[in-house]
Amino acid sequence: MGCPRCGAETQEQEVCPVCGVFIARYRPRAVPLRPERPETRLGVAWTWLRERALAVEGEVTRAGVLVRAALLLALTLWGLWFLAQPLDDERLGTSFLHMIHLPFHEAGHVLFAPFGDFLHTLGGTLGQLLVPLGVIGAFLQRHDPFGAAVGGWWLGHSFLDCAPYINDARAGRLELLGGVTGSEMPGYHDWEVLLGRLGWLSHDHTLARMAWGVGSLVLLASVAWGAWILWQQWQRVED
Repeated sequence: MGCPRCGAETQEQEVCPVCGVFIARYRPRAVPLRPERPETRLGVAWTWLRERALAVEGEVTRAGVLVRAALLLALTLWGLWFLAQPLDDERLGTSFLHMIHLPFHEAGHVLFAPFGDFLHTLGGTLGQLLVPLGVIGAFLQRHDPFGAAVGGWWLGHSFLDCAPYINDARAGRLELLGGVTGSEMPGYHDWEVLLGRLGWLSHDHTLARMAWGVGSLVLLASVAWGAWILWQQWQRVED
């Protein structure tokens, strides 16, 4: 039998011959537990995002995966067509998707109107970016990462849609809502006003290329995300 305090051999003695402790009365000190550090809001958000962005349903059907794959292929080809166009191509502003963005753009102006002239003007661009962001969040909340990836594709295209508008800030050649151009009606072109107030008007082309680059990355990353989700779902298809 060993001493519970020092480990010395006691040979059934009541008192340890080494450290002198009464063996029957000895109680080891409890080791205090370190309090768990509360997770930060950023950590909570990251955990929430990771769990939902990579989630794969337990039961998937072959037909469901194939339909989603066909949709992703169509979006991929459509996205590549947009990326292949020059930044100043007028077809970008007359595409079907531009007509989808437009109502949210105009609604953004109304939504941000109470927050001053600058945000009122910027609100159009914010509106058409926030809506697809909301779609991404809604699908993630429902544990549908593929739907969120489609929303990401939409967000990427929305950045692409903004780029020609930014690029036109100085030239004012694009036809705006109402059939007029920025050069015909000073103060009507959102990005002419925004960049003019910031003193960045001479950087319109650079900012447009940045928006185009961000949109390209988001669009392609969303395609890759959707493809990964489909591959994981395909592995779970029951024959």
